[in-house]
Amino acid sequence: MTAGVNTAPPVIPAARDTRCPLAPPAEFARWRDTPGIQLALWRERPTWVISRYEDIRAALVDPNLSADSIPDSIKVDAGENMPVIFPRIDDPEHNRLRRMMTRDFTFRRAEAMRPQIQEFVDGFLDEIVSTGPPADIVRQFALPVPSLVISLLLGVPYEDHEFFQENSTRGLDSRLPAEEKQAAIGAIFGYMFELVARKEREPGDDLLSRLITDYVATGQLSRETAAMNGVIMLQAGHETSASMIALGTLALLQHPEAFQRLRETDDPAVIANTVEELMRYLSIVHSLVERVAIQDCTIAGQQIRAGDTVLMNLPAGNWDPAYVDRPEQLDPDRNTKGHLGFGYGVHQCIGANLARVEMQIALTSLVRRLPALQLAVPLEELRFQNEQEIFCIAELPVTW
Repeated sequence: MTAGVNTAPPVIPAARDTRCPLAPPAEFARWRDTPGIQLALWRERPTWVISRYEDIRAALVDPNLSADSIPDSIKVDAGENMPVIFPRIDDPEHNRLRRMMTRDFTFRRAEAMRPQIQEFVDGFLDEIVSTGPPADIVRQFALPVPSLVISLLLGVPYEDHEFFQENSTRGLDSRLPAEEKQAAIGAIFGYMFELVARKEREPGDDLLSRLITDYVATGQLSRETAAMNGVIMLQAGHETSASMIALGTLALLQHPEAFQRLRETDDPAVIANTVEELMRYLSIVHSLVERVAIQDCTIAGQQIRAGDTVLMNLPAGNWDPAYVDRPEQLDPDRNTKGHLGFGYGVHQCIGANLARVEMQIALTSLVRRLPALQLAVPLEELRFQNEQEIFCIAELPVTW
């Protein structure tokens, strides 16, 4: 794997400007403008990074690139029956496993959950208001809302959410050695495997119970893969939505006109498009979507060898001026169709419908309930977690 230049490759995740922490790293603009694609170090190995919007979309449907790439950090010891990680395999097996869960994440199912999600959101806001300022939006709102929702949907006891949160965060920390990340994911898998056994004996009205009743019992799915599906859904279901709610709140605070627009509107289309624009603007999945070349090929004029790893630079793609005008502006009226915040192609986020509903309800309720919301500390004191494979913030102190 060669880059054609004799300079040390940059490292992913790239550092962000502390003055504009929500913006992608400045060098991504240069990567888009440079012919070919950028060679960088990711997970300590040379990786081709695709940064232009159209190139990313093309790569995500390129038959020369395979999703069948499982880093050691997320492999678990499950004996002879190794679990299959469905986002990390190709069709047709990917589609077969994904279809077992799609009915739980349809648009209709997500919309039907609105009253319950609204109840959860109102409850957490009641606690925030009754306690009084200051409050930490991450700990008191952004994390518990999606954690409670995904726990309910999966059939996972919510009282164990701190265990999941701690190990999920460690499993996504790019600074940790692979064996420590693997241990964290293994701990969640072990818990989920025991939960699968419990639900075999006492099934409930939840996704895990349905997987066991409909597919494990008929031999179409192993217990290990059912448990791993639970791990994936639990981790993705609260990490990404929690980060989007917290960072979305900060983005709205930094754009008072967008904050005011969302607070005052009753138009579902405006609310929905504000969330889509936040997905584009923030692009929190900043170093997690990779593919492996299964044969020699050319991407954006760059020769790629079989076995090379290719990483999709979603923040760069969503800020590509060839995709949207003035990408650095948060514009709730923008046409956001086709943004890459949920990925693209057959591996597009299975939980996108649920995540949209969560964010729409959480952010709208927050700005309506606390119209005078503002940061309780200077922006430069906020601790962003760029080293996580999902961009997030450690805490968000606010007052009102």
